[in-house]
Amino acid sequence: MDWGMKNRLARILRPADGHTVMLAVDHGYFLGPISRLERPAETIEPLLPHADALMPARGVVRNCIEAAADIPIVLRVSGGNSIVGEDLSKEDITTSVEEAIRLNASAMALSIYVGGKYEHQTLVNLSRLVDEGNRYGIPVLAVTAVGKELAKRDARYLGLACRIAAELGASFVKTYYCENFEKVANGSLVPLVIAGGPKLDTVYDAFRIAHEAMSAGAAGVDFGRNIWQAENPVATVRAVRAIVHDEADAKAAGELYDELVGGSKKKK
Repeated sequence: MDWGMKNRLARILRPADGHTVMLAVDHGYFLGPISRLERPAETIEPLLPHADALMPARGVVRNCIEAAADIPIVLRVSGGNSIVGEDLSKEDITTSVEEAIRLNASAMALSIYVGGKYEHQTLVNLSRLVDEGNRYGIPVLAVTAVGKELAKRDARYLGLACRIAAELGASFVKTYYCENFEKVANGSLVPLVIAGGPKLDTVYDAFRIAHEAMSAGAAGVDFGRNIWQAENPVATVRAVRAIVHDEADAKAAGELYDELVGGSKKKK
């Protein structure tokens, strides 16, 4: 691996522990202006000091993030689909490597839909992007996306998707937590970061998933809605960070969250 590739990965997966807290804010590329992401700049700004990396599409980078912000960008470069379109798995590469370089991206993110109608297209997209990324020293994050017809998220399916992504050259993979996740992690070859998915019932559920995933071999999380749609986003991301970087369990993270929220209420 070239120095540039190692350097970019080290900005995302922190060298001290190899872990990362990524903040996903790329939802608008297929969901539009969903709740709490109507004005991304207002949502993102208070969370940046507590995240290791940010995952937006290029429109959010240019319009909603200060150029002086010291945050690694994992740039969403696939798309061409929408929630009302023909099929969520019908994606292509929508942002060039040259554009990623212009935006000083630390990595590029692309979805694959293993088992989906357009599985072949998305896997070939990943291979092409890895080739381009290797040419310029930019790592690729493969996102094991799940469309409407792919509701099953068990260890067998996710293990298959993650291993294929690694075999095709992804430097790291974003996937879902599941029962027997250690089997997925053991067979992945590359670091795995955990998606939060749709908003869970409580922040404590998010803490539980983050801790169980880290205990089973994940390298970090890439939460979005379960942080910035939470009632107290800053307290939530700080508690998640304690799990990922400080080895806090779900109970300790919950106590930290309660303390932070209680303190903010007292100030009011």
